[in-house]
Amino acid sequence: MANVAFIGLGVMGRPMAGHLAAAGHDMTVYNRTHARAASWVAAHGGRLADSPRAAAQGAHLVFSCVGDDPDLRAVTVGPDGAFQAMAPGSIYVDHTTASARLARELAANAAERGIAFLDAPVSGGQAGAQNGALTVMVGGDPQAFERARPVIAHFARAVTLMGPSGCGQLTKMVNQICVIGVAQGLAEAIDFGRRAGLDMRRALQAIAQGAATSWFLENRGATMIDGQFDFGFAVDWMRKDLRLCAEEAAANGAQIAMTRLVDGWLAEIQARGGGRQDISSLIRRL
Repeated sequence: MANVAFIGLGVMGRPMAGHLAAAGHDMTVYNRTHARAASWVAAHGGRLADSPRAAAQGAHLVFSCVGDDPDLRAVTVGPDGAFQAMAPGSIYVDHTTASARLARELAANAAERGIAFLDAPVSGGQAGAQNGALTVMVGGDPQAFERARPVIAHFARAVTLMGPSGCGQLTKMVNQICVIGVAQGLAEAIDFGRRAGLDMRRALQAIAQGAATSWFLENRGATMIDGQFDFGFAVDWMRKDLRLCAEEAAANGAQIAMTRLVDGWLAEIQARGGGRQDISSLIRRL
């Protein structure tokens, strides 16, 4: 068992940290909203820190799951950031979906301090975090990865080292490009079938047995038919992720025309007040 710090107890971080506590790790947590961290400690035990720096003091592994690049930079290299207190030989594992550029920057900064940084974004959404069944894509030093993997496995069903620093984030971008394409395709298919007079529940059951099947079809098809969108992966979060994809594509020359198009449609949903709805709400604009 390790001394573990967890920074960021939002929709994803809270259950992830909970799995680590349940596994018996000695936990210290920090969250920007103090009440949320106090609630977690009341439910799971451990200690409550008043800054990322305080949380990281004495920790063998420090985990984080925050919002975006500025948040991640603040909790790592900011004046009260975790890097200021981490001991040589310790490991920082970041589960934020952030830029590959920042992952490389933080890995270099960590190395200068004698610590390791792993960029380790996740896929599987809130349900995956709650069920301990996330997919984790990791970039960074192989030795640090092997040390951290057994601990990450407490909330993951798959943990894969993708390459050096930044490769975890790049793989998450690949994931999001695939997901948004499938989401839009399913929205168009359901709308098309309805207009053609098909029983779409029956139609989805039929095509789920063939090449058109996907996680999205199996887990979101029925809720799209029923018009239920108040759960899952929010439009606001996906738009942030697709911004990262667009920035990377601009740098590497990739053509992501479909991704840019669907991002524009997600912006329409945001403008209608649907930013917190699941991305399957793409069907609403049809």
